[in-house]
Amino acid sequence: GVLTAVQTLASTALCGIIHSIIGGQPLLVLGVAEPTVLMYTFMYNFAKDRADLGRNLFLAWTGWVCVWTAALLFLLAILGACSIINRFTRLVGELFGLLIAMLFMQQAIKGLVEEFRVPQRENPNLIEFIPSWRFGNGMFAIVLSFGLLLTALRSRKARSWRYGSGWVRGFIADYGVPLMVLIWTAGSYIPAGSIPHGIPRRLFSPNPWSPGAYQNWTVIKEMLDIPVLYIFVAFIPATMIAVLYYFDHSVASQLAQQKEFNLRKPPSYHYDLLLLGFLTLMCGLIGIPPSNGVIPQSPMHTKSLATLKHQLLRSRLVATARQSIRTNSSLGQLYGNMQEVYQQMQTPLIYQDASARGLNELKETTIQAAGSMGHIGAPVDETVFDVEKEIDDLLPVEVKEQRVSNLLQSMMVGGCVAAMPIIKMIPTSVLWGYFAFMAIESLPGNQFWERILLLFTAPSRRYKVLEDYHATFVETVPFKTIAFITIFQTLYLLVVFGITWIPIAGLLFPLMIMLLVPVRQYILPKFFKGAHLQDLDAAEYEEYPALPFNLATETDLGSGVSFTREGELFDEIVTRSRGEVRRVSSPRITSSTATPTKDPASAQSPHPPAYSPRLNELRGRSPRSAGISPRNGNTRLSNLGKSPSDSTLN
Repeated sequence: GVLTAVQTLASTALCGIIHSIIGGQPLLVLGVAEPTVLMYTFMYNFAKDRADLGRNLFLAWTGWVCVWTAALLFLLAILGACSIINRFTRLVGELFGLLIAMLFMQQAIKGLVEEFRVPQRENPNLIEFIPSWRFGNGMFAIVLSFGLLLTALRSRKARSWRYGSGWVRGFIADYGVPLMVLIWTAGSYIPAGSIPHGIPRRLFSPNPWSPGAYQNWTVIKEMLDIPVLYIFVAFIPATMIAVLYYFDHSVASQLAQQKEFNLRKPPSYHYDLLLLGFLTLMCGLIGIPPSNGVIPQSPMHTKSLATLKHQLLRSRLVATARQSIRTNSSLGQLYGNMQEVYQQMQTPLIYQDASARGLNELKETTIQAAGSMGHIGAPVDETVFDVEKEIDDLLPVEVKEQRVSNLLQSMMVGGCVAAMPIIKMIPTSVLWGYFAFMAIESLPGNQFWERILLLFTAPSRRYKVLEDYHATFVETVPFKTIAFITIFQTLYLLVVFGITWIPIAGLLFPLMIMLLVPVRQYILPKFFKGAHLQDLDAAEYEEYPALPFNLATETDLGSGVSFTREGELFDEIVTRSRGEVRRVSSPRITSSTATPTKDPASAQSPHPPAYSPRLNELRGRSPRSAGISPRNGNTRLSNLGKSPSDSTLN
């Protein structure tokens, strides 16, 4: 009632427009995140029953909370607190991401349960609130919410469909979720003539021009009416919100500008944190909830701007490759010629090292095909190097860094404020389905979640993990270590989630998230090997190629061959939850690769084969060969196929 969708949309639009114009990193998307809503709920429950605050002075009191929060953010930015952002490791970030997913799913479940009950401040004698119609409304809500959830999840995979043209499948994959919202909203009006008016229940929010809807804009006049005691009490929730924003904003910015995105503009963590302080202060003084950097929208925004098929660069590389083939160049010479052309077409900024950018690695299958011609230095043709297909794989990720896209999406959010009469037509059950979709969509790519699933995988079926792209830790960390660390994270997550259920103590949940940083840095290394923690807590989502289980033998554990799956190329190398670029560990060939001429092994790839040190034991055989960690080269025996009781903690 005090804060509605109008204030939330206004905050997202206003903060987003300002940040897109003067923000240091315009790729960062701002919005009112679920933790902010949770913190405001705690503060409202604290203030509503106090006579000297109450519902009427709640926004004025939160104005003081925002003043204190802004002051703390200013202090953090001035003192250079973002310099320790590298300590926000995967263990901390993914636990926070899974907490957000749990909060979204919790809201979806609570919303569906409420569909069977009489809403607060409603007349229970109305016809739509009699038991039979309440049950009908609840069942209709289940149909709408699950319908949206299932169709939205299916639409995200539209690029791999066999039906329809490419642009149609691409359009559905990119805009299928809002399209499903429209379809299921339209479907909710089908039985409108035979059911009461209030079924299904729809979003409620006053129009921005309704009487009383704009009272929050003048809340600054009431801030001096707050008792002095509560002005100082506001410092307590302000501290928690500042910690939350410092962590959430920094991590979102970090994920939006990963080094694998090859961004040309440098980061500006401290400036953006300082700007966030001013935005928080502004929002508090006009009575709207503040916005901060959000996950996963920020890295997904960067992903949407990435271009894999820059037409001009692609055409030059195709011409160079075909010219090299006509001059009987070897694979290494062809790759070197394309690399040279690529570097010539780049216009690096003054602070960038040109040598740091270049084409991606050649696929192992291409290297093997070149080696099968007799020796690796033999001339190649298009049967070995398919120009049209290989070029797309070699082009690195490039991002169109600009401010227009963030500005436009913020302005469109602002336009939704004026479109509130249309938005109110959406059933609340569709919103619950969307919340569930957001929770489920954030799970793929979350290594913490994948380790939880691994714990419930039967030992005899764990080899399935190696048959797809998999994280480094699967091959390098003993299963017992994986189990212990995952159980610790799970228990810690449940404690933090349980704290959010405590009315007043729930304010402390951001502090519990930050506490995990020193726990990871100073406590966990006392119980686990540093190399194992490094593999489990890697900054990037490093992955190994899939191992064809049915092709590997005990003596030849695999040649690192990976098969390209259907679907959009960029979807295959970017995880969906955190927007991280997968860095596939595979042998590379460059223009400087030595060309063996007399070695009988020259008919094969000149690089060591990529293989899993655990494949034999996963196939049911006793491990005869040692596993080698790709990070540190330590030799160890793997026990992924064993149960925790059979393995020992290294």
